[in-house]
This record gives sequence, structure tokens and C-alpha cells, in this order.
Amino acid sequence: MTRRILVLPGDGIGPEITAQAVRVLEACQKLGLDAEIEQSLVGGSAYDVHGVPLPDETLDKARNADAILLGAVGGPKWDRIEDLSKRPEKGLLGLRKELGLFGNLRPAILYPQLADASSLKPEIVSGLDIMIVRELTGGIYFGQPRGIEERDGQRVGFNTYVYSESEIERIGRVAFEMARKRNKKLCSVDKANVLEVTILWREVMDRLAAEYPDVELSHMYVDNAAMQLVRAPKQFDVVVTGNMFGDILSDAAAMLTGSIGMLPSASLNERGQGMYEPCHGSAPDIAGQNLANPLATILSVAMMLRYSLNEPQLAERIEAAVGKVLDDGLRTADIASEGKRRVSTVEMGDAVLAALS
Repeated sequence: MTRRILVLPGDGIGPEITAQAVRVLEACQKLGLDAEIEQSLVGGSAYDVHGVPLPDETLDKARNADAILLGAVGGPKWDRIEDLSKRPEKGLLGLRKELGLFGNLRPAILYPQLADASSLKPEIVSGLDIMIVRELTGGIYFGQPRGIEERDGQRVGFNTYVYSESEIERIGRVAFEMARKRNKKLCSVDKANVLEVTILWREVMDRLAAEYPDVELSHMYVDNAAMQLVRAPKQFDVVVTGNMFGDILSDAAAMLTGSIGMLPSASLNERGQGMYEPCHGSAPDIAGQNLANPLATILSVAMMLRYSLNEPQLAERIEAAVGKVLDDGLRTADIASEGKRRVSTVEMGDAVLAALS
């Protein structure tokens, strides 16, 4: 059956990096992938045309897609929009909410060719392979009530941190299943010594553990987890946590690998539909200069093939092609080092396509 893939280039470097990823998808079509590819607008580019960051047309296409590839959204061009609901980032949050993309998978993998690019000593990060499972549609980012109001003569800002048992259980099962497929170790990160929400989080994770006796469950407070990621990151295999903690820890883990430009991500709903995107942002300072690293977006295509399109062999071919390109010494500016050949966005795409074929 023909699968539908929706590409949302977005803003900043988004159009440049997704263009290279689309070339890889088109190569996969020649290798047997039965899929239709279409594009639409989201974020600042959508606001410029439609006056909103998530047009109805884009949302309709997203609902009907089997998988979505997103570039990046946002940039200083749109920072002065006074109506916060019209900001580019609201397009991304809207997609997550409307599609029910509750499960965020953020791998932090250090390619051996890039061990010197990490800010940590090679012996600390060599062989690093962590999967962070972040709850994406609940927690303090979405809790109500929220706002800024006047109390006793001064302005007060407030947000609500809330999770239901069913939300915790849903993301917990994703994490346990992921751990079962990897090294059978799961660390649940919370702040149960301070926050009642995460007391409940820990109780639900402990309850789920009885259904997964082959998985070793541990718990860690978020402040300690942040320290341990820098001190001894290889102690972790799969980490599960809530929206805010996951947002922070996954970016910290990403930088252990030397460049956030190398890391893909997946956001899944209960139907297996997913949105795939690089972990980095829109990098407006280098947009349009053919400098951006497209490898995280290309590796996001590999995650798409594995988790939403059931094409694990094609996913492995893409990952092997990326490895070969790095073996050959090709580097974009963000991962450049002495003695390696510095290449542009398009040249890196060319090299991956050559290795793939």
C-alpha cells in the first residue's frame, strides 16, 4: 500500500536540510519504497503566507499522512509577533497536540568517527548510545490554568504541572518496550522528593515494572541525572521522563555527541504515525548559505522508515551510508576537524546518496 509522507521544510535552514533528506527519500523510492511525498507550510513561513503558523491545509495533510518530516521552525524575523498564538513555535506545538504525538524518542549516539568532537574526554563518551523517551503532550507546557495576572499590586506568572495516571502509563509502556529491545535497562527521571506530580510518576513506573520483569528499572532525580550525564553518561541506556525534564536532558545528551547537528528524533502517537525532525533548531544565522549539516534530518528519515513505515532494512542502509561518509572524512562546518574535508550541505547530501547507491 502506498504510504503518504508529508514534508514540512519550515524556517531558517529547514528548507536546505529537508531538501537533502527528500533526495534520500526519492532514492529509497527507487530501492522499493512505495510512498508519495508532498510538502506544505508550517511555522514562520506559514505565517508569512497565511497569517497563522499552522494552516488548516497543513493540518489536514498531516492528519492523512503516514509520516511527517519536519525541518525546523522559528527565527528572529518573527520574534516581534505580539500574539503568542501566532508565533512559529505554536505551529509545532499544534501539530504535536492535534496528532496526539505523545512519545518523543531522542537518541544520543556518538559516531566513533566524531569522538574528538565531543567536549568530554573520548574515554567518557566513546561508544555512547542513549535513548531518551520524553513525554511530549502533557506536563507543565500544556497544563491549565496558566498565565500572567495582577495579584496584590504586582504581576504574577503561573503555570500548572499536571499528569494523569493514563498519560504516565502510556509513555512508560513506550519506554519499557524500547528498553526491552535494547539492553533491558530503564532509568525513570523525576523530582519525587519535591513534586507531587512526580511522586505519582514514580508510583506508576513501579507498577508497570511488574509487567516487564526482564527490564531493570531505576529512578533518578533530575538534578542528579543532569550531573550523571556529564560525569558518566554510558551508565544510561533508555531514559524516560516528563516533558520539561526531557526537553532539558535531551539537549544536554545531544551535546555529548559533539554536535546537535547529528541527531534525529521521532514523535509518535498511539497509531504509529510519527513526526520526524532533527534535534537542532532553525539556525537563522547560517540559513541560505549552504553550510548546514543535513545528517540529522537524513537520519530522521531512517527513524521514519523504522518506526512508521516498517522498512528497517532501508533504515539500516541510510545509517550505513552516513557512517561511510564520515569514514571518508567528509565534514560540514559544525563537525569539522583538522585533516578532514569540509563540505557544504548539498555536497554532504551528494555523498550520502552516492554511499546509499
